Amino acid sequence: MTIPAAYPPREEIARLTARALLDVGAVHFNADEPFTLASGLPSPTYVDCRKLISFPRVRSTLMDFLTLTVMRDAGLEAFDNIAGGETAGIPFAALVAERMALPMTYVRKKPKGYGRNARIEGAMTEGQRVLLVEDLATDGGSKLSFVDAIRETGAECGHTAVIFYYGIYPETLDNLGAHGVALHHLCTWWDVLAEARARDSFDAGTLGEVEAFLNDPRKWQAERKGG
Repeated sequence: MTIPAAYPPREEIARLTARALLDVGAVHFNADEPFTLASGLPSPTYVDCRKLISFPRVRSTLMDFLTLTVMRDAGLEAFDNIAGGETAGIPFAALVAERMALPMTYVRKKPKGYGRNARIEGAMTEGQRVLLVEDLATDGGSKLSFVDAIRETGAECGHTAVIFYYGIYPETLDNLGAHGVALHHLCTWWDVLAEARARDSFDAGTLGEVEAFLNDPRKWQAERKGG
């Protein structure tokens, strides 16, 4: 266990995280043939943070960044347990827990349907202060279900940490805040767009279309759906 001790500026963390996502091929832009999101809506952007687990140097650096961000924002002794959300959050929660020398658990999306019918795997006890770790946050909806499952054990959960936060839906922070949850993140689509432009990672037309989406995603999606 090695707790990171250096605290780079937030802007540098955001830039380096965006660069890492581009380096490992986790960022996909395609305005001509948009991706379909879980909501069924189109998007010219897609990020696959799961790819990070296959790149040891990148994942180590970003997990240092995530640990530092949480300790800087929430406190050095703010948590007793690190919980990963099924499934993408599980490896990242394990890596953060190792750095913070804390127990690790994970939260199922729904009860497993047999045995104890549990949603929490691992040891989580009443009164523990739990950090929920996930790979990314869009509108924050899935986080609320995980937080509720944690709180049903009698534990506290007022913080969630992610590598990537979309940063384009204004209701996200309000929804989480109303549920008593603070969001900590490393970078957003705006950081990725800036880094992609600086590196000429995509053609100008694609980046312009991505910027139009980021500025007004609901309008972009409505136009792509034909009304």
